[in-house]
Amino acid sequence: MFNFQIFLGFFLDKHISIQRHLADLEKLADLSEGEFPTTTSQNTDLCERKPCPLCPEEKFKACYSHKLHRHLQNLHWKVSVEFEGYRMCICHLSCRPVKPNLVGDQTLSKMGAHYHCIICSATIVRRTDMIGHINRHVNKGETESRFITARAPKSSYEVVKESATDVQVLPNHSTPQKTDSYFNPKMKLNRQLIFCALAVFAGERKPIECLDAFGATGIMGLQWAKHLRSSVKVTINDCNENSVAMIKENCHLNKMKVKLNIKEEDDDETVGNGEENSDTIEVTKMDANVVMHLRSFDFIHLDPFGTSVNYLDSAFRNVRNLGIVSLTSTDISSLYAKAQHVAQRHYGCNIVRTEYYKELAARTVIAAVTRAAARCNKGIEVLLAVALEHFVLVVVRVLRGPTPADDSARKVRYLIHCQWCEERVFQKEGNMMEENPYQQLPCDCHGSMPGKTAVLLGPLWSGSLFNTGFLRRMLLEAVKYGLDEAQPLLKTLVCESECTTLKHFSTHSPGDENKQEECGVYIRTPNTSGFCCAAGKRKSEEVLRGTAKRQRAEHSAEHPPFYYNIHRHSIKGMNMPKLNKFLSYLSEAGYRVSRTHFDPMGVRTSAPLAQFKAILMKYSTPTYVGAQAEGPVHLPGETQVGEDGGCSSKVSCSALAPQLSLFKSRL
Repeated sequence: MFNFQIFLGFFLDKHISIQRHLADLEKLADLSEGEFPTTTSQNTDLCERKPCPLCPEEKFKACYSHKLHRHLQNLHWKVSVEFEGYRMCICHLSCRPVKPNLVGDQTLSKMGAHYHCIICSATIVRRTDMIGHINRHVNKGETESRFITARAPKSSYEVVKESATDVQVLPNHSTPQKTDSYFNPKMKLNRQLIFCALAVFAGERKPIECLDAFGATGIMGLQWAKHLRSSVKVTINDCNENSVAMIKENCHLNKMKVKLNIKEEDDDETVGNGEENSDTIEVTKMDANVVMHLRSFDFIHLDPFGTSVNYLDSAFRNVRNLGIVSLTSTDISSLYAKAQHVAQRHYGCNIVRTEYYKELAARTVIAAVTRAAARCNKGIEVLLAVALEHFVLVVVRVLRGPTPADDSARKVRYLIHCQWCEERVFQKEGNMMEENPYQQLPCDCHGSMPGKTAVLLGPLWSGSLFNTGFLRRMLLEAVKYGLDEAQPLLKTLVCESECTTLKHFSTHSPGDENKQEECGVYIRTPNTSGFCCAAGKRKSEEVLRGTAKRQRAEHSAEHPPFYYNIHRHSIKGMNMPKLNKFLSYLSEAGYRVSRTHFDPMGVRTSAPLAQFKAILMKYSTPTYVGAQAEGPVHLPGETQVGEDGGCSSKVSCSALAPQLSLFKSRL
C-alpha cells in the first residue's frame, strides 16, 4: 500500500517525514491520493478525501483537506525538529516496529511514533533525544545527509600550529565528549615536557621505537618525527576511525609519509619525492592494549581521557629494558580528593584533601605504576612527576628483573597524616603492628587533643619524584628546540629535586652531567668525552658500577617528601614575611629549602613542621596599629633557633600555648 511512499523516499534521498514546508506534506497527500480505492467514480466526496502520508490507514482515515491540514499541523508539524531549513516531522508509519505484546502477538499491529534523522537515517522515539542526536552530529562536524563514515568538508576544519607542526582540527576540538579529534591547547606544556623527555632518551640509544597510544589529531607523534627525525620511529595509534583518517591527513599536511598497518600495507600512500624512511610515521587503528601486547617499544606515552590505570599492565608487558613509560592522567577530580570513592576504585588508594594534595596525587599515580610494573617483574625509577591544574604527568624508566621490582615495591608505603596540625610521616617498614602508631608522628596532638587526630593515607610512593641529571638534560633540550613554556618549569623542577633556591641554580651540576648516574649505572650521552662503555667487557662494567657507588651519596640525596603552604600555617593577626625572605631564613637556620611547582606558595624543606612554624612566627610582624617596630617577634615559651640550626624536632603544646590558641582560631 505504501510502495509509492517508499519509492518517493528513495527518490528524494530522505524520508518523506523530512520536508521544508507544511505545504510539501499536503502535496504528498495529493500524490498518494490515487492509492486509496473508491467505490464509485461518481462519488465526489470520497474523491476529495485525502489520507495522511505519515499515518497508517488504521490510525487516521482519509478525510477532507481542511481536516487533513489541521491534522498535519497539530500532530506532525508542531512537534517537528528543525535542522538547516528542514523539518523532521513525527512519523507513525511501519518504520520502527515495537516489541510484541504480552499475549504473544507477533504481528506489527501497533507502530511506535518516531523521528527520522536527516543525517544518518536513524529512528529516534523521543523529541528531546532527537534534538540531542542532531547536536552530536553537529559537534562532530557531520552535517551531510546520509552521513555514515564520510568526513566533514575541509572548509569546516581549522589549522592549528604548535611547535612548527600544523594539524587540522574540528571547530569543537576542545570538547572531548563531542568530538573524535580532541585537541586541548592548554596541554601544550604537557606535550613539551614529553618531547624533552623523548629528546633526552633519543640521545641514549638510536633509533628508538616510540608509541603515542592515543593519537587523536596526532600532533604529539608529528612533533616527535618532525624534530627528532632519524632518532625515532614513531607509531601513532587510535581506535577511532575518524581520528585515524585525520591523523593521516595531518601527516600529509606536514610532508610526512604514512605507513599503514600490516593489513593495509599494500595500499600505502606517500607524500613528497625522495624522502627518507625517517620521515615515515606508522598509523594503526586498534585498541591501545592490543597494540602494546603485539609489539615492543622503547618509549610509550599514555594519554587517555581520564585515568591510565586500565593500560598500565599492557604498557609494562612489552616495554624494553631501560625504556621509558610516560602517562598523563586527567582524572583530577579523583586524584585531587574531590571524588575519594573514585580514587579508591581506580587506584586502590585512600586520600583526603590536604595542603599537599597535588604531590599526594602524583605519588598515588606512581604507586599504581609501581604495582603494575612489579606484576611484570619490572621495577621503575621515577624521572619526572608533575601535577598542575589540568593533569598529572609521570615519566618513569623501566628496570627489568625481580630485584628492581622488589626494591620499587618496598617504596610503596602508607602515610600517617595528622588532621590537626598537618604533620605527616611515612609509616615504618615492617609487618608487625605497633601498639600506638601515633608515636611515629613528630607532633603530640594525639596526647593533647581528644579523639583520633590522624588518618592513614595510601598506599603511596615514598621515593624520590625527580632525577636531577635527567631534568638538567631536559632543560638543555628545551633550550635547544626553543620550548619557552617548559624552560621555567624545568628550572623549578631542577631546584626542587636538589632542594635549593633558584638563585643558586646553575646550568651545570656539581658533577659532569654527561656522566649521569641512574639506577647505579652510567647513562651514555652524546657529549660524553673520554668516557665510553665497552659493551661485553665485564671489567669495564665493574669499574663503572664501582665509580657509581662511590658517587651515589653525592648525587642521590633525595629531596624531602611533601611541602608546606606558608599561608596555611600563617598566624592570625600577623604579617608573614615575603616568601623569598622566608626561604633565606630557613636556609640560614641550616635546613635545605626550595620552592615547589605543586604550589606557588609552597615550601619544600627538611625542617620539621614545628620548626617551620617557629621560624615563621619569629619573623612575622603584628598587623594592628601601634605595634612594635618591624623585626623578629619573641613570644613567651618560643623555641629559639640558633645559628647552627640546632633545635629540637619536637615542641610540646604547652611551650607553644599562645600559638596553638591562634592556630585553633585560624582553623
